[in-house]
Amino acid sequence: MFAGEIALVTGAANGIGRAIAVALAKEGATVAMVDNDPVKGEAARAAAGERCAFFPADLADPAAAEAVLERATARLGPPSMIVHSASPRRREGDTVLAVADDIFEAMLSVNLRSGFRLARAAGRQMTARGIKGRMLFVTSLHAETPRNLPHYSASKAGMTMLVKEFARALAPAGIRVNAIAPGAIPGGGFAADPKMAAMVPMGRLGTPEDVADMALALLSERFSRYVTGTTVVVDGGLSLFNWIPFPPSP
Repeated sequence: MFAGEIALVTGAANGIGRAIAVALAKEGATVAMVDNDPVKGEAARAAAGERCAFFPADLADPAAAEAVLERATARLGPPSMIVHSASPRRREGDTVLAVADDIFEAMLSVNLRSGFRLARAAGRQMTARGIKGRMLFVTSLHAETPRNLPHYSASKAGMTMLVKEFARALAPAGIRVNAIAPGAIPGGGFAADPKMAAMVPMGRLGTPEDVADMALALLSERFSRYVTGTTVVVDGGLSLFNWIPFPPSP
């Protein structure tokens, strides 16, 4: 489905980001896999295949997003697809009254600021080259529902609005921008108690591959050519019933 295309995926060493990167590669894309974990990043690159390349980058650095796009473009060519899945690991103890300033800032830097700077740089590149590109932000159910993790929820809510801003601005150039909001998906930054499966209407926790399959649909021109500025929820029905309790207050 993506033969001859180039994709850049952040957070590609673990969980949902890795699953999306590997799925894109299986569908023929050459993938620039970005992460701050070189060991897991190289392992993910090996799973994706020889066409793909790993680019270490710490997106908490404000300059890293644009720099890694430049590096990936120089090595692989200009991407037609951007997936921003990177996010610091969240900790249940970082509640509203307990979260430290540096933890709050790191979450916003990676999720929101780097997401903006990557999308802005990619949008400039795509419009200058006439690329009918696609961008996808991995957000969360907690962009809409508070979780007593203010840095995480606020950053994801901000990403949801960035999607709308970029979608509106870039649609005339033929560039589509969407988001995907996973539910309870163990792996990466989320460790789920198996008992949570009983709280999901479909009776099981999700997998990174469940999210990756929908990501492919949103990135494809075959299935989503007239879809932009929206968030697709992949949660097994969890958001229909807010059953998962908040973390304990400090």
